[in-house]
Amino acid sequence: MATLADIGVSAALNILGAFIFLIAFAILRLQPFNDRVYFPKWYLKGLRDSPTHGGAFVRKFVNLDFRSYIRFLNWMPEALKMPEPELIEHAGLDSAVYLRIYLIGLKIFVPIALVAWSVLVPVNWTNDTLDVAVKISNVTASDIDKLSISNVPLKSQRFWTHVVMAYAFTFWTCYVLLKEYEKVANLRLQFVASEKRRPDQFTVLVRNVPPDPDESVSELVEHFFLVNHPNHYLTHQVVVNANKLAKLVKKKKKLQNWLDYYQLKYSRNNSKRPMMKTGFLGLWGEKVDGIDYHISEIEKLSKEIAEERERVVSDPKAIMPAAFVSFNSRWGAAVCAQTQQTRNPTLWLTEWASEPRDVYWQNLAIPYVSLSVRRLIMGVAFFFLTFFFMIPIAIVQSFASIEGIEKAVPFLKPVIEAKFIKSVIQGFLPGIALKLFLIFLPTILMIMSKFEGFISLSSLERRAATRYYLFNFVNVFLGSIIAGTAFEQLNSFLKQSANDIPKTIGIAIPKKATFFITYIMVDGWAGIAGEILMLKPLIIFHLKNFFLVKTEKDRVEAMDPGSLGFNSGEPRIQFYFLLGLVYATVTPLLLPFIIVFFALAYVVFRHQIINVYNQRYESAAAFWPDVHRRIIAALIISQLLLMGLLSTKKAALSTPFLIALPVLTIWFHYFSKDRYESAFVKYPLQEAMMKDTLERAREPNLNLKGYLRNAYIHPVFKGEDDDDDALFNNEENENVLVLTKRQSRRNTPVPSKMSGASSPSLPEVVQEDPEP
Repeated sequence: MATLADIGVSAALNILGAFIFLIAFAILRLQPFNDRVYFPKWYLKGLRDSPTHGGAFVRKFVNLDFRSYIRFLNWMPEALKMPEPELIEHAGLDSAVYLRIYLIGLKIFVPIALVAWSVLVPVNWTNDTLDVAVKISNVTASDIDKLSISNVPLKSQRFWTHVVMAYAFTFWTCYVLLKEYEKVANLRLQFVASEKRRPDQFTVLVRNVPPDPDESVSELVEHFFLVNHPNHYLTHQVVVNANKLAKLVKKKKKLQNWLDYYQLKYSRNNSKRPMMKTGFLGLWGEKVDGIDYHISEIEKLSKEIAEERERVVSDPKAIMPAAFVSFNSRWGAAVCAQTQQTRNPTLWLTEWASEPRDVYWQNLAIPYVSLSVRRLIMGVAFFFLTFFFMIPIAIVQSFASIEGIEKAVPFLKPVIEAKFIKSVIQGFLPGIALKLFLIFLPTILMIMSKFEGFISLSSLERRAATRYYLFNFVNVFLGSIIAGTAFEQLNSFLKQSANDIPKTIGIAIPKKATFFITYIMVDGWAGIAGEILMLKPLIIFHLKNFFLVKTEKDRVEAMDPGSLGFNSGEPRIQFYFLLGLVYATVTPLLLPFIIVFFALAYVVFRHQIINVYNQRYESAAAFWPDVHRRIIAALIISQLLLMGLLSTKKAALSTPFLIALPVLTIWFHYFSKDRYESAFVKYPLQEAMMKDTLERAREPNLNLKGYLRNAYIHPVFKGEDDDDDALFNNEENENVLVLTKRQSRRNTPVPSKMSGASSPSLPEVVQEDPEP
């Protein structure tokens, strides 16, 4: 068990590591040849020029202004200067609201820490017992336990202080959450109201279009919406399965990059043609001319792409029973997206279309009927992933300890037992081992989310974030608190009554505070400082810039700033909320470490959002209800575990007073949900009508149909010939009416030629039903 000295050594190492990262960043960001790595967002906006274009040769690569090195930490106040409205305009609402999560952490934990250290720490410290848990044998104690609830003797009246503080911390957390929910909901509504015109404001995605033997999907969609939304339907774009075509296009682009590389190599040295091997990774196979080989491969692939494009256009099986349907007003789109279209609730399912950048096109080709099966499979897979992952984590954690290392390599025992080395191992190694072992988890969870069939990048990231949070709770939190593998824990929990589970976990919480302190310092201090250094993007950019960049366009493509990574970043934040709320009344010593994390992370990510990250999509903070829900879950978990802990401390009189806390917290959650969540899932018709009216007044001659016609064409068809795009445009010729070919009209309330209605773009024409 780590002592205060071990924690001090770990803190010194992590502070030193964080300081080194920050110094390295401060120096590297000043060098002209790194400018595109540390300020890519301004280049993408066209507001920054490369400092390597002019001046002396040395100045193109090295900053010789020594005065700038004195002000190397100026980036911190600069990152805090931009006001929130300007930040929203610059980076979007998603990025600005993401930063508010860190601010919530500071708003919640700074007052809690002040109160806890003023009240709880003296109450805990002024006892004369280190009795941690009477019912568990072989439990050791350290000096840190004197600051925790473990130092309060059994049946002590001092536990009333912890109960009162639990109520105070709960009420304060709920108050902050309520104010933030209201603030973010207002920001979202203001953002939507003031935002420039976007295709998704007028468009819904309709799925599970029923098959019809007489009409194509395109004709059926147009027929249906002209009948049921005659005054607002404008145009539509059917969804096609172009996944194979997209792979071929991606492969061609990769070959083109290699061709450019070999041509550039040859241009630098005309005396020798570049050669390559055709085998795996160029390690074996026939040796050929690199330029000629790639030219021939690109020609073959171009023919294959043309054939596949023709197949997608002409094959009815490539048309999915889904379409993006656009309306002539936001009001019409809101009505369609938020209502049931037919008496059968499983057909003609409508939802708001994601913005074109947010659409995950591969999953649109998945049949809707298979989504439930896919999600069931992934639910089972996630269950086994969560519990099987505990086995290697437990192994790694066992080796990352004094006992584990001495058992594995006994000849190192004299070295390990040295005071400083022992402090390093106990205070640093367990946290870094766990951090390294979880590196690939976000990628695995994103792959699982894609298999489930979510159709937008934002929903994929939200789903992966939810599972990452659950994984952290089970494996990192519970797995670190309770000894043994997850299946042993599961077996133990199944044999216990539900009332005993909080007790089992609660009695183990105080002694694990030191482990979580070391984890916070490794992940939340040094890890966040390492984030701003961007070592991996820095190396990749310079490799691409040296070997592949030939034109300015190539340089822009090499400058990949990335995005926030909500699927991994937000669950990490939520894990710190969980730790802070659980340990606030148990071991307040942990709170200052969490506050440092939130403060440092807020500054770092504010800088990254302003200068680096280029968000791939804009969901207008649609993720906020998930953030709120997870903080509430952490609050309830902390209350239940405190109840379990106090029950083991024989505090029979004080424990029942905690029962009301989870009830009140759940009531608060539903109150907040009913009050504000609708702003994140629905679009008020009043707002839609107001914006439509203003737009008509300001732009009476707006060609909305032309604006929306190609908005939701699959990306592989964009930038191609107009003739090809026209094949996917069902209303390219506005004077042609779509005639229904349906034989049965049981579900058609009006005559069937264009359903008796005129095209919204034409004057009203009454059509006679054709003779059978």
